[in-house]
Amino acid sequence: MHQEVEIQRQYYASTASSYDEMHLEKDQEHFLALHLLASYINFYQIRSVLDVGAGTGRTFLWLKNRFPDLVVKGIEPVAALREQGYKKGIPPEDLIDGDAYHLPFPENSFDLVCEFAVLHHVREPEKMIREMSRVASKMVSISDCNFMGQGSLPLRFLKYTIFSLGFWSVANWIKTKGKGYTISEDDGLAYSYSVYQSLRTIQKSWKTLRMTSTKGESDTWFGSIVSTEQLLLIALNKKSSY
Repeated sequence: MHQEVEIQRQYYASTASSYDEMHLEKDQEHFLALHLLASYINFYQIRSVLDVGAGTGRTFLWLKNRFPDLVVKGIEPVAALREQGYKKGIPPEDLIDGDAYHLPFPENSFDLVCEFAVLHHVREPEKMIREMSRVASKMVSISDCNFMGQGSLPLRFLKYTIFSLGFWSVANWIKTKGKGYTISEDDGLAYSYSVYQSLRTIQKSWKTLRMTSTKGESDTWFGSIVSTEQLLLIALNKKSSY
């Protein structure tokens, strides 16, 4: 696992100076999610936000521009990405080093804790989600992928069937030749992931879940699980027993 983390961090370190340019067009679904999230921030009177896996601070700057009085902090483990954020004027105390598995904040420290395209880059997304839920008091926002909504329609149905039968981990192990991950030039090291895989974990901490497609085709009669490539999930009403 240490090797995987190093591969990913080296990738981001080597692409840090061109990171924003590389992702400007590719991440349109996450910009849509950010605009949708802004309506929740306004409606629910969110006053503080933690962005987990903040990268170069794009979300930080967008939120501060939209909501000047909003308290925004970012956690980013890759120093080269943080340095790009500092060059944009983000104070070092607002974009800090940190581990998504062990967020350096007490419970309920922020009204909202969010992530954009980070969960499919970590081996243990459920562990990260539990930490996000621990630190959030009002809301958790997840903008990430759904592997069952990607590819041709027959392939999507095949992946859904394998997932429903409980054999996806085996199929993914075979697909990745035992590594469990893939490496690409435009996304670095990534794991097979679907937000739908995390619903049970999220429901343990939150009473209300709202999901919106941010990229994909119109729903089939199977629903959005085989049509949505990317989606935004908003979790509200934290359970008191958490």
